[in-house]
Amino acid sequence: MDAPHLHVFPDSASLVRAVAERIVLAARAACADGQMLGLFLSGGSTPKALYELLASSDFITRIDWRAVELYFGDERCVPPDDERSNYLMARRSLIDRVPIPPDNIYRMKGELAPEQAAIEYGRMLKQRFQDQGPDILLLGMGDDGHTASLFPGTSALGESEHRCVANHVPYDYIPAGTSWRLTLTYPFINRSREVIVMITGASKSERLAEVLEGDDDPARLPIQGVQPQGGNLHYYLDSAAAGMTSED
Repeated sequence: MDAPHLHVFPDSASLVRAVAERIVLAARAACADGQMLGLFLSGGSTPKALYELLASSDFITRIDWRAVELYFGDERCVPPDDERSNYLMARRSLIDRVPIPPDNIYRMKGELAPEQAAIEYGRMLKQRFQDQGPDILLLGMGDDGHTASLFPGTSALGESEHRCVANHVPYDYIPAGTSWRLTLTYPFINRSREVIVMITGASKSERLAEVLEGDDDPARLPIQGVQPQGGNLHYYLDSAAAGMTSED
């Protein structure tokens, strides 16, 4: 795989706007080809700001939402109305605010038994994508180098076949009561046409430098395992995450 494309912005607002513009272009290109855009959503504060921007008056009419399908990269094993649910965040910030048909939304069913939910989501992805992957996959990176719900040292990192799995995560990573997660796996992630990793904040800068410049060790830094084969990997960074000061 080629080196990731790095895009550095002065602040998180300009980063979010650039990603929104990229999604607009992709949606228009898919529509022009008579295709649907398969957009995979991420949790987190920066994605939330992106979704709110896409639903704003500046962007909502620039996308034909009938030609967009929304999927999820990971989910906590909680009901869809739980405050910790990635789906609930996406619903409030985007889904309920744009004219997207309900049938175009494919959420992970965190309320089911974890293994059952993972099997159902994986089968759906196989049916809809066959041997292909996401058109655009949005990801973030935690301070520990995790992405989606692929956490250091967890069993999902070794998955070589299934598109989605249930992953048990130690409690020290996440709030008590949500130790099970549903997550896409490397085999499916790395079929993506385009992966956009959004990273903001100075707390991520040291880890990001390690990810980009250090030894390859996905078991410790899972985001290093994101290596789309035949697709493009983009890191969208604000200046703080990139380790830049106002004087740089």
